[in-house]
Amino acid sequence: MTAEHGRGESPVRIPAPPMSPAIEAIFTTPPARASRTPAAPPVEAPAPVTVTIDGVEVAVPAGSTILEAARAQGLDLPTLCYLENLAPVNVCRVCVVEVTGSRVLVPACSRKVEPGMEIQTESERVRHSRKLVLEFLGSSVDLSLAGPRAPDGDLARWAKRYGADTSRFGPLSEPSPAGARDAREAGHHHSPSGAEAALASTVTQPVKVDNDLYIRDYSKCILCYKCVEACGEDAQNTFAIAVAGRGFDARISTEWATPLPDSACVYCGNCIGVCPTGALMFKSEHDMRGSGTWDESAQTVTSTICPYCGVGCALDLHVQDNTIVKVTSPMDSSVTEGHLCIKGRFGFEFTNERRRP
Repeated sequence: MTAEHGRGESPVRIPAPPMSPAIEAIFTTPPARASRTPAAPPVEAPAPVTVTIDGVEVAVPAGSTILEAARAQGLDLPTLCYLENLAPVNVCRVCVVEVTGSRVLVPACSRKVEPGMEIQTESERVRHSRKLVLEFLGSSVDLSLAGPRAPDGDLARWAKRYGADTSRFGPLSEPSPAGARDAREAGHHHSPSGAEAALASTVTQPVKVDNDLYIRDYSKCILCYKCVEACGEDAQNTFAIAVAGRGFDARISTEWATPLPDSACVYCGNCIGVCPTGALMFKSEHDMRGSGTWDESAQTVTSTICPYCGVGCALDLHVQDNTIVKVTSPMDSSVTEGHLCIKGRFGFEFTNERRRP
């Protein structure tokens, strides 16, 4: 309360009565810090599932896929379209296994284990299927760079294991001119002549070079969908690319096949990081391969942290002749899970500039 005062005079304040020490401590003493970091209550893990893999009974965690269960037992199942940081799309079909009671072979990368399931990973039916898949891919696509590339393994080793022989489909047809495959209309089938029917169809076409960061060599594309998933909801959510066309004319394309600089692409390069065949590649690597100077055995890999912002993305710098030639990110990083932005993946060129004397 205040006493009466004239205009322009300061009010007279009556001091509040003093607080007791106990009450004053409540308002002035900060609370003690917690002795441990708060954590969510523990969740009881479901009981393991017992399955039989190649005649051996094993217990695997509930919710595991057949692929995860097989790899936990040290079995080498081939994969092309599968990647740990992407949702499985089941398109390459080289990981198929035989499950007792199933009419068809099932994809190991997405099929969950079930109690009592009997699985054969190397039966005659499985081996024959994998052989044909590898032969069909090799008869139309350039697989020269499809391995060794972790975690997909070595495709040449798989072809040797299953006896895949692409030459039995005949010589390859003539490569398509630039833009020819992009201009094809979906659903329009043209009967080949006798000479064309004797040739193995190929997706060979000129390399697309329309920017300074990465190239697209779709003659090496196996339509594994990894780049589409990484560009979409699994990582970047840009949706700059998708699958266009149908059947043999199916292809990865931007909207209306526009060049990358005119598309929705933000040049994060996550599509390069997941490509298993070299269809998408750093332009620096492409140029060095063209000149014959690319040598992975002479490269060192240095792990570091991206300096551009405070997120703390993990980087692996691939260095050859004291020059950074490309940048990747480990998939087991809790920050990136293998994905980066344009700065983290391509913002290294300034380090390669030689200082002027």
